[in-house]
Amino acid sequence: MFELFFASLQNILTDPFLSTLAVVGVFFGTIMGAIPGISSTMTLAILLPVSFHMDPETAMVFLMAVFSSSVFGGSISAILMNIPGTPGAIVTQLDGYPMAKKGQGGYALTYALISSTVGGLIGLLLLMLLAPMVIKASMNFRSPEFAMAAIFGLTMLAYSSPGSTFRGIVVGAIGILLGMIGFDAMTDVLRFDYGTVFLQNGIHLVPLSVGLFGLSEILKNFTSIKDKDQQLPKIEKLIPPFNKIMSLWKSILRGSFFGTFIGAIPAAGSAIAVAIAYAQEMKLSKNPENFGKGEIKGISAPEAANNACVGGALIPMMTLGIPGDTMTAILMAALLIHGLQPGPFLFQNNPGFVSYVYSSLFIAIFFTLIFGLIMIKFIVKLLNSPKKIVNISIIVLCISGSFAIRNLISDVYVMIFFGLVGYIFFLVNLPQAPLAFGLILGPVLEENLRRSLIISRGSWSIFLERPVSLFLMIFCLVVLLWPFFKKIRGSYNTKTVKDL
Repeated sequence: MFELFFASLQNILTDPFLSTLAVVGVFFGTIMGAIPGISSTMTLAILLPVSFHMDPETAMVFLMAVFSSSVFGGSISAILMNIPGTPGAIVTQLDGYPMAKKGQGGYALTYALISSTVGGLIGLLLLMLLAPMVIKASMNFRSPEFAMAAIFGLTMLAYSSPGSTFRGIVVGAIGILLGMIGFDAMTDVLRFDYGTVFLQNGIHLVPLSVGLFGLSEILKNFTSIKDKDQQLPKIEKLIPPFNKIMSLWKSILRGSFFGTFIGAIPAAGSAIAVAIAYAQEMKLSKNPENFGKGEIKGISAPEAANNACVGGALIPMMTLGIPGDTMTAILMAALLIHGLQPGPFLFQNNPGFVSYVYSSLFIAIFFTLIFGLIMIKFIVKLLNSPKKIVNISIIVLCISGSFAIRNLISDVYVMIFFGLVGYIFFLVNLPQAPLAFGLILGPVLEENLRRSLIISRGSWSIFLERPVSLFLMIFCLVVLLWPFFKKIRGSYNTKTVKDL
């Protein structure tokens, strides 16, 4: 694998078009990630149609550049505006913004960029080392294991979604039902088309994602724009003292490992990883009272974890076909559009493509380090521009991107519909991500569940007879029932205290 990695790395760096494409991806990813309200997921969803007419390897060069750079871009607005551009930057603002108010915003951004670079490289290395092990284990998977793996992904997403686990389950179930629209993959019978032609091919993931994560965010932005735009602090010095950078290596390493392994858990996401990394640094610090006042370790550890999550989230997506987070769900859609099915056989049938994914991520991390420093002052000027103009531009991209998938106006209607759905979910405090995950994993669950029951002649015991499927089933039950046990235990403890 390392030989293929270096070969594909050389191909990209010696090809002027691919190198330029990576730079363009880093440029747009960093800028859009830095704009508050435009998350990495939304950035990928909007720019995904650009890759439709590319070959799979070229598409990965562009999308990986957008993916990795947008993760760092979110820290720019978090540090300078106290508004995280992406969910993974939500902790960075706690110490980044106090540094910016002290006139050290340039230093804070450089700490974030260096930490992101090291975290991303460690995440990539662990991806390359762990993926073959997961593949070896998953080659023994059959339909019962894949069915339980799909349920495991949906369960973890429901558990980690904001709000109650029950709400996550309900939204995930709606996503599964959406995945059933169109022709049945096993019987070729039409389902839930309601006599309309455009529903016969099912709901496409891309317009749903663009609407759910893109248009809905713009609608939120329009309803929350303030009369006066916030002026950002000036950036003067960028390069901090070398000894200060070197003092962060332990924090960066800890954050990188947290980010990779938490990112590898389906649906855990970067927000959980950065919160754990920050809490761990605060616990280990000799001066925990400095956190929240401009402590540089409060920037380095979360940012390392944030970018390491990129490599971690790719592990379940590429090896099992289960997205690690919403961003890898968009990447998974890109693979499916190009005729590639993520999972164990991707490594067997397309090892060259897998090496391109690795090398594209490496180049994206490297280019983000170089151009991130160059672009910071330009991005500050962009963030000072009127927000309404930026939002209208994004709406145009949402519409054109949804139409470009299949050249169908119906996909634009689907995008607008799910944009409204996403906004309504925001108003009633329902999580959005389970809907997209349900659409992706629903067909996987349905097909493997039905195939398992056909093999066992209708006996559900097939899921209990195989160790891996049994373990995943028990684990899912524990995760789903844990909030109820926790609530009952809390009520019992409260009653006991009152009795005393």
